Amino acid sequence: MDKLIEQFSFGLFFWQLLLFVGLLLLLRKFAWKPILNAVEDREEGIKDALLAAENAKKEMQNLQADNDKLLKEARAERETMLKEAREIKEKMISDSKEQAQAEGDKIIKQAQAAIESEKKAALADIKNQVGSLSVEIAEKVIKEQLSDKDKQLKLVEGLLGDIKLN
Repeated sequence: MDKLIEQFSFGLFFWQLLLFVGLLLLLRKFAWKPILNAVEDREEGIKDALLAAENAKKEMQNLQADNDKLLKEARAERETMLKEAREIKEKMISDSKEQAQAEGDKIIKQAQAAIESEKKAALADIKNQVGSLSVEIAEKVIKEQLSDKDKQLKLVEGLLGDIKLN
């Protein structure tokens, strides 16, 4: 270091200082400004990207909320539709039961009417047969009784005896 101090020259120092200042001015004008501008542009790009990311995040949250809302509405609508379908099914079943019951009652009444009609027809037929048989039996009995003259006279006298004249 002593050697440097001994060989120190003010002229050389002046020119070196002048060149250094000139170099700093040139660097400032041509290098530092573009570098600082590039750094500032990069910083602005990063800020814009962060802002865009934040906006995208908010948009995603809004979309998620909308999706949740739509999903809830769809579920509610599905539940409503299922409830209506169940009600329609139950109504159709009860209507079918009522209709079947009415048809059954109608068929039973028709069957009862048919049975009653058949019963009356059978009773009428039996009465006719009984009447025919009674007439045939009476005819045979009367023929048997009237075949003999003595029996005829006794029958007429018995009938006349039964009749009382006023």
